[in-house]
Amino acid sequence: MTLPGGTGPMAHASLPQLRMAEVLGALSYALDMTEGQPPGHCLRSCWIGMHVGAAMDLGPDELATLYYTLLLKDAGCSSNAARLWELYGGDDRLVKNDYKQVDSQSLVQLGHFVLRHAGAGEALRERFARVLNLVRHGEGLATELVATRCERGAQIALQLGFSTAVADGVHSLDEHWNGRGKPDGLQGERIPLNARIALLAQVVDVFHHAGGLNAALGEVRQRSGQWFDPGVVAAFERVARDAVFWATLGDAGVANRVLELEPRSDVLTVDEDRLDNIAEAFGQVVDAKSPYTYGHSARVAQLAGAVSAELGLDEGRRRWLRRGALLHDVGKLGVSNGILDKPGALDAEEWEQMRAHARYTEEILSRIGLFRELAQVAGAHHERLDGKGYPYGLTAERISLETRVITVADIFDAITAARPYRGPMPLPEALRIMRSQRNVAIDGRCLDALEAVVLGEQARR
Repeated sequence: MTLPGGTGPMAHASLPQLRMAEVLGALSYALDMTEGQPPGHCLRSCWIGMHVGAAMDLGPDELATLYYTLLLKDAGCSSNAARLWELYGGDDRLVKNDYKQVDSQSLVQLGHFVLRHAGAGEALRERFARVLNLVRHGEGLATELVATRCERGAQIALQLGFSTAVADGVHSLDEHWNGRGKPDGLQGERIPLNARIALLAQVVDVFHHAGGLNAALGEVRQRSGQWFDPGVVAAFERVARDAVFWATLGDAGVANRVLELEPRSDVLTVDEDRLDNIAEAFGQVVDAKSPYTYGHSARVAQLAGAVSAELGLDEGRRRWLRRGALLHDVGKLGVSNGILDKPGALDAEEWEQMRAHARYTEEILSRIGLFRELAQVAGAHHERLDGKGYPYGLTAERISLETRVITVADIFDAITAARPYRGPMPLPEALRIMRSQRNVAIDGRCLDALEAVVLGEQARR
């Protein structure tokens, strides 16, 4: 970890070679959390889907498109989380997880799902109101939720520089072979092939994890010709005869095996500009989780950049720090919107879940070899100089200058933006509160730099 005043990794003259697949594979763990899926779901889906694609004799370009579609299939998953919590109440991650085991074309399964999840834990009157709303408007609401997710996922794919074929695959993930899927009701071969394979791969992983090989095979066979392209199902049946395929799917080393599957004809490496773009895109994924955090990561990054410039950090360090600021809250993708959007004080259990987001951030980012130090810097943004912060209770000498910069920017944006329980705080009051924590929770030098930035900006208006 970089200590106050250190040079850290920002002094590197050039970026070591980093593969796009490594970055997306690591960040996909955050998407798994948002979907309520066991860690590695996206990667396992990629393992399944790429084997199906190979069994269908897809060419190099088609396999490359399929590979990145599978890794990005859940890129838009955070965008409907708040709405899902609004409709069902409870833990949106649990709702999403359980819905993945429902055949949405079965009224019986849908009915059981709604009765089990709508207003779980609420009083009977509130539960009845939720159930009635979902019964009356269910089809429209389902289309709205899927459309939001798929449209945002496709936008993220394009923002990351992928082809329209990848974006179209992400957008059409929830279309069904018989035309009864969403959001556009595409039928048969009008559905992009990469989307048809990705949908099957997703369902296979969900049911394999929940019930084993026979459960996965049974579900695929039952949905053939309805959800799934029979040709894709036939290819999967061929793959399913391979015991090594299943052994690897359940192995802890599947992430490395998925990295090896990246089509050699289209291995994408990440340069400085693309790394900035990835950080920006996933910062937007984080901020889409809650209406109260919309734009938060971008504002913290902008402010952290200005504060670090005021402190005299060189351009390379500021650029590196900005990425950490954009990704500092990626762990919040693992927190329920019932907690993020709660319009009142959190109880002890909820607070523990909220505090866990800092540890999640470090765990996710540390999966990228080049990001290991950045993971520590970003994951420590709730540590305090007096040792009373979280997740580790670090004391001042163990908190880097870069973390202190992100912390002061994060606190300022958090208290000057609207929250579920209060409106935005006026600038003078915000600065007064922050000054009361000078050299206790907040670094004095960073606070002085922050004040110079925000007061200078106010004077220029």
